[in-house]
Amino acid sequence: MENNNPIIEAINLHKFYDALPAVDGINFQVNKGECFGLLGPNGAGKTTTISMLYGMTPKTGGELRVFGEDVTSQSVAIKKRLGVCQQDDNLDPDLTVAENLHVFARYFSIPATIARKRADELLNFMALEKKRDAKVQHLSGGLMRRLVLARALINDPELLILDEPTTGLDPQSRQLLWQRVRELRERGITILLTTHYMDEAQQLCDRLIIIDSGKILVEGKPKELIRKHVGTEVIDVDNPTDELHAYLHERGLEHENMGHKMVIYSQDGSELYQKVSGELCTDACSLRQGTLEDVFLRLTGRDLRE
Repeated sequence: MENNNPIIEAINLHKFYDALPAVDGINFQVNKGECFGLLGPNGAGKTTTISMLYGMTPKTGGELRVFGEDVTSQSVAIKKRLGVCQQDDNLDPDLTVAENLHVFARYFSIPATIARKRADELLNFMALEKKRDAKVQHLSGGLMRRLVLARALINDPELLILDEPTTGLDPQSRQLLWQRVRELRERGITILLTTHYMDEAQQLCDRLIIIDSGKILVEGKPKELIRKHVGTEVIDVDNPTDELHAYLHERGLEHENMGHKMVIYSQDGSELYQKVSGELCTDACSLRQGTLEDVFLRLTGRDLRE
């Protein structure tokens, strides 16, 4: 997707720590009003890229512009138009829920009357109105995450950066946050999302990139990436037989073999599934839709990074 006025534009962006590249010449742009995903395993360069965007980490080389402005020379002006929901719940535990919003508004020189009005609106938006007078230290993890998101919106940002916003949340809290993200996008707010939950990225992102070792592996819309890299349907086979191995190799069918399990990729797996389940499978065998997680694992591997 091309845009003459992207909200974020990275051109040959680099970040080195000593001689080690954390971000190694990446190029991408985020367009106005879209939810753009930045995905990758631990240590891939996601957090470094995010940190460069809001001025916490200086870039080593290349170009990085937000709202058409250089992040190095115009960081103060850019921050005024940003909202950042960080991984850590760095709220003030000595203040109430509402007070956390009021105090944060001062960093943007928002007048007190406007700050209180925005805080009330955001507490309602994030279903926190009944907790407005509660101390932060008494909140559950899910309530804290909702408050961090509300705080990121206090300055009415044009660009919202969500850095793993639903980590550790229960399903109900995740669903609420997903719905709020959709509503924010509908309002025209541009969103940059990092997450380890591939279903989250598949549900929310208009486009995304997957990076590993500081380099972009793929870029595109979730459905297009699924269709291109794993097919629309996937067959999972437990304890695959030698006969199944031979059958797939003879026909050159795309698959991954993990020893105890095999994953077979197909654009139309129904007929293949009948063959595999009926004649070549002696254990559990199932047919399902391909997912973004399949793409992620196929491209980045299945080995643990930490």
